[in-house]
Amino acid sequence: MDARSEVQAVVREHRGWVLARLLRSVRDIDLAEDALQLALEAALVQWPRAGVPDHPRAWLVSAAKNRAIDELRRRTLHAEKEEEVAWLAELTGPVPGGAPDDAPIRDDMLRLVFTCCHPSLAEPSQVALTLHTIAGLETDEIARAFLVPPATMAQRLVRAKQKIQAARVPYAVPEANELPARRHAALGVVYLVFNEGYSATRGDALLRRDLCRVAIGLGRELVALMPDAAEVAGLLALMLLTDARSAARRTDAGELVLLEDQDRSAWDAAQLEEGIARTRHALTLQGVGPYALQAAIAAVHSEATRAEDTDWRQIVALYDELLRRAPTPVVALNRAVAVAMVDGPARGLVEMSALGSALDGYHLFHSARGALLERTGDHAASLDAYGRALALCQNEPEQRFLQRRIERVRARAPG
Repeated sequence: MDARSEVQAVVREHRGWVLARLLRSVRDIDLAEDALQLALEAALVQWPRAGVPDHPRAWLVSAAKNRAIDELRRRTLHAEKEEEVAWLAELTGPVPGGAPDDAPIRDDMLRLVFTCCHPSLAEPSQVALTLHTIAGLETDEIARAFLVPPATMAQRLVRAKQKIQAARVPYAVPEANELPARRHAALGVVYLVFNEGYSATRGDALLRRDLCRVAIGLGRELVALMPDAAEVAGLLALMLLTDARSAARRTDAGELVLLEDQDRSAWDAAQLEEGIARTRHALTLQGVGPYALQAAIAAVHSEATRAEDTDWRQIVALYDELLRRAPTPVVALNRAVAVAMVDGPARGLVEMSALGSALDGYHLFHSARGALLERTGDHAASLDAYGRALALCQNEPEQRFLQRRIERVRARAPG
């Protein structure tokens, strides 16, 4: 990795934390994001030459804070707005509470999560805004998570920021009696941040471990806030079980390895043990829902020492319950794959047949169809499905994987 790539990785890892800390004083998302962007650009220029600072987060906080101060001073020269004068006074003073750079993530990241997930925003906007601010995802990356056009997502983000400012949403963790109403959106945010980390939308990296770490850290803090909530416990368990497979999910060269082909001895045994224990605990709590059920599915996979030992019938039963509670096309797709493992690829294709209109823009739908069609021996249809998946996919390791599948099918096709 060259110096600039190393700096980009460090910057990406700390971006969400720095923005959360900056918002304690600025309380204006647009101003904070603009200031942070200038600080990040400065880091990308200075750090490759001078080296990454010993405390990169503190450096970025200081640089972004100085740029926010410059902007507020410019504004107050032209219009003496009482609110902006107050922000300027806070920014030029000490950090509120004197919190150090290594303050717990709960102090700032959770404030940012719950600010963006305020009830004044529609739930899709809550999740999208938090993905943008905490994870630093681009508009098209968030649009992919929601299966909507990028232009639609861009408008959603702009409106969400405007509404937060207009409603003067407080930058704070809700009181205990408010947490149940705010829980669902916060969990959705953390889940999508983790998914983007575990399966990056685009670029040359299959995984973004920085996002996985942020999501798991937030999950632990949410459990500390709501220890008796089944879905909170279930989400943390799901992330731990999934992340435990990360080392086996790619080769040393960064190529994708599917679950059935992974070296299970490379899975993180301690993390699996914690994830399974947390899953069992979640299933004993009131309010079991989609996250706890997905954790249960992940636990079944984790308990199989070999791929062929996987209890697919139990997984189908769990997907049946999950589909009843969360009847989404993606859940139906995953269930269809499990059905194919029990009843054969032809049955799985029947289950997928009704999903084409909803998931036509989702590359994993076409990839899954291609795999089942390959198993049936329908090489032409398999090539079409894999080709469609390749055209939609923007992640380079996944693109190479699909290209290898296409070459394999072509080699097997008659004539």
